[in-house]
Amino acid sequence: MPATIEPYLVFAAILLILSVAVSKISDRFGIPALLLFLALGMLAGSDGPGGIYFDDPALAQSLGITALAIILFSGGLDTSWKSIRPVFKEGIVLATLGVLLTAILAGVFAHLVLKTTLLEGILLGAIMSSTDAAAVFAVLRSKGIHLAGRLKPLLELESGSNDPMAVFLTIGLTQLVVQPQQSIFQLVLLFFQQMALGVVFGIVAAKITLYLINRLQLGYSGLYPVLTLGTVFLTFSATNLLGGSGFLAVYLAGLLMGRQEFLHKRSLLRFYDGLAWLMQIGMFLTLGLLVFPSRLGQVALPGLAIALFLLVVARPLAVMVSLAWFRIRLPEKALVAWVGLRGAVPIILATYPRIMGLEQSDLIFNVVFFVVLTSVLLQGTTIPLVAERLGVKSEAPPETSYPIEYVSETEWKGILQETVIPPGSWAIGKPIYELGLPGNYLIVLISREGDFIIPSGSIVLQVGDKMLGLSEPHIHAQVEQMFRRSSD
Repeated sequence: MPATIEPYLVFAAILLILSVAVSKISDRFGIPALLLFLALGMLAGSDGPGGIYFDDPALAQSLGITALAIILFSGGLDTSWKSIRPVFKEGIVLATLGVLLTAILAGVFAHLVLKTTLLEGILLGAIMSSTDAAAVFAVLRSKGIHLAGRLKPLLELESGSNDPMAVFLTIGLTQLVVQPQQSIFQLVLLFFQQMALGVVFGIVAAKITLYLINRLQLGYSGLYPVLTLGTVFLTFSATNLLGGSGFLAVYLAGLLMGRQEFLHKRSLLRFYDGLAWLMQIGMFLTLGLLVFPSRLGQVALPGLAIALFLLVVARPLAVMVSLAWFRIRLPEKALVAWVGLRGAVPIILATYPRIMGLEQSDLIFNVVFFVVLTSVLLQGTTIPLVAERLGVKSEAPPETSYPIEYVSETEWKGILQETVIPPGSWAIGKPIYELGLPGNYLIVLISREGDFIIPSGSIVLQVGDKMLGLSEPHIHAQVEQMFRRSSD
């Protein structure tokens, strides 16, 4: 072992730089980034040219759980409540009943294929039951595909909220395998306890964090990310220690905070976006190091059978049953069923049986890793084609990146928001001074055909103009409603 830390830092830096570089491959060819990160970790491991021997599931689990807590908080913070509100019930049903049905169906099939006990098979199904929509959206974004209607917010909500259910089922079933004397009734009570405490602590954490951000008035803006990171770790660890679901608490805290305007919100969003990417890269590299590719060949045939059953039977059936009570078109249900992409969470959960000393733990881990790779290869590369064939694509205008940002240092709730001049609007062909805009609404910048225009009263508006305005949310809504009125 080297006497100084520099060799480790050099190696870590090379892996990080390579991970960022290979993300360009993901953007260009539509290959999910997580597959490339896992591949780098496997190449650096003991079976690859890197030759690093790493077989510490406890350390990998700790790193993965920490990374996942940050990723979930970041995902909640960046999720628009306005977009997920119409699909809230559907998303929660998918994240609970859908996960349970997937675990049972896949688990029974795994029991039959692998000749394990029924409980061990369902444990394997529970480990594979959560989805990773971040990888899905990365593929869609690389191909310039936008999902129509409520599909995108539904997938966002499901993926952000189904991890707590998968974690609960994995831990609970692992304990049942180790201690068969425990009753199912105790497991049900534990479920309601974890979910209830997770919701309560998530709400409390969001309120406390918002209060601290808006009231402390820190002298250095760089301290706000440090403050929120502290509250995230405190929320996650305290909730777990008190018997709740820490993953649910941090996701809900981020989701509730994202609904509000608070000091340095935009800079915090950027900070957590970058931190979430760092956590994903670190998590995937670590999990890639943990696996021994030479052992995957032993589970290739049963792993492929389980992966195909999960893709074409278990996930579709779970989705159809879960969404049977909701008015969602069959093509949309079919896409939701197909994009149940498996990510790093199942691999992290597969470390629990290894740590608790289950006899079949190595088999479970290798099968889960093989299923994740198969899911990424089959689903990740075909999502654009499936979305096109099902007719659920939509044309969305490219997002405009404005060279300006506003951070409120007071309690005033003003925000920067874009308003587009739609076809047929009465405002087309009129100069700004004739519009009669509210007195507390300020046009900061106008985007027209890729160029930016500094607004003045004589600027004549054209169809498709994007106005970046500064005002309070309800004023923005009034202005948007004004421009929707027809010239007739």
